[in-house]
Amino acid sequence: MEWKISTEPVGYEEAVRAMEVRVAAIHEGQAEEMVWLLEHPPLYTGGTSAKDSDLLDPKFPVFKTGRGGEYTYHGPGQRVAYVMLNLKKRQQKPDIKRYVCDLEQWIINTLDALGIKGERREGRVGIWVDTFEGEKKIAALGVRVRRWVAYHGIAINVDPDLSHYEGIVPCGISEHGVTSMRDLGVGVTIQQLDLALERAWNEVFGCGHGAALKLAG
Repeated sequence: MEWKISTEPVGYEEAVRAMEVRVAAIHEGQAEEMVWLLEHPPLYTGGTSAKDSDLLDPKFPVFKTGRGGEYTYHGPGQRVAYVMLNLKKRQQKPDIKRYVCDLEQWIINTLDALGIKGERREGRVGIWVDTFEGEKKIAALGVRVRRWVAYHGIAINVDPDLSHYEGIVPCGISEHGVTSMRDLGVGVTIQQLDLALERAWNEVFGCGHGAALKLAG
């Protein structure tokens, strides 16, 4: 299991190309599974369920993508974790719903370690928190599976510019807002989040210790 951290923002198309190469290598048994931690420059992505009407103001580049879900925002201050796992080897009977549930639990355990109570909501994708202004989303997820190797992954808001979400209807949900750790009054750095993600990974997925997180440019 390889853990990699990109220290500079990674373009979206570059990231997708790199994931697809890695996914093919994992399927062929020529590469280890990987968790890739990175940030993107400001951009919007639309998943397979994205509606044109939910793109309100394309102030940043927009990318259509093969992951599940609708429109979301990526940008500085948000930690993206792209997860490339061989579900056929990890599960006796490959189960995408179970895998998504495990990703959600990974986020919940990570947030809990940092003093934030994240929760699932029936009928709504992502992880939510209760605030004085109502429920808000703090983390999003979207996956794609190719020959039973999963990729894409999760995004957790540490301290992004939340006004950037105004260009879309995030995940097609207009009645609830978006928040971040900073917005909740929790001062966590990206590096602290990375360590929490690594520790929580073993609680959910096991066998994934990345004691020497690999830094990449």
